[in-house]
Amino acid sequence: FEHSSMTSIIAIPAFNDNYIWTIRRGGDAAVVDPGDAAPVQEYLARERLALTAIITTHHHADHVGGNKALLERHAVPVFAPAREQIPGATTMLTEGDRVDVPGVEVTLHVLDVPGHTAGHIAYVGDVDGPVLFCGDTLFAAGCGRLFEGTAADMWSSLGKFARLDPATRVYCAHEYTLANLRFAAVAELSNGAIAVRIDAGTRKRTRNMPTLPSTIALELATNPFLRAGEPNVRKAAESHAGTALARPVDVFAALREWKNSFRG
Repeated sequence: FEHSSMTSIIAIPAFNDNYIWTIRRGGDAAVVDPGDAAPVQEYLARERLALTAIITTHHHADHVGGNKALLERHAVPVFAPAREQIPGATTMLTEGDRVDVPGVEVTLHVLDVPGHTAGHIAYVGDVDGPVLFCGDTLFAAGCGRLFEGTAADMWSSLGKFARLDPATRVYCAHEYTLANLRFAAVAELSNGAIAVRIDAGTRKRTRNMPTLPSTIALELATNPFLRAGEPNVRKAAESHAGTALARPVDVFAALREWKNSFRG
């Protein structure tokens, strides 16, 4: 039974549409946002891997619900946002902190990205190229709902992602891509890149493959929430909101409201 000495990232599906991203190298693995312990245990057993760390972006149950059961079987560190209560947290993190993930030879840098939750963090690192674990802040062609933060918080958080290397692979926590793209197609009718992406995503989902990871470049080209500064996106948002929207953050807020009730 050979283990690769390369570091790789694989998706463990959980619940209806969550992905628990697993960073593995040799016989070791670290998991990001294990909302459910069972599929993680199953994967570790099948692949004969030792769990070395739990990495958390925010406190919602579908991201931390598996921590307790995993910690009963594996004594590992839990990297967590300092401003949130995370089961089993051992290392509290805020922007500028650095995490050397045990076992998998990956260093992650922390960003504060409030909006979806007040203390949400994201992790940026390098695994055969730049990678981002963004939890529920950024989705493929979408962004998280504003449960605890304001539109201004989220707009600022997304701005941090927009400034990352365009080649950065984006590991979001949910398979929402096609639903988000249906909204994107309405929010920016003239954007041909969205249709191309819908086609590619549909082909993947028909084969039951994840549409993820995305890339920052792809998000900048097709995600209306990152494109709130584009005239066509502003026009669509103004038309839906029935009012003029002066600043990109206002366009963003109107888009988020619109998306909340969108049935595409």
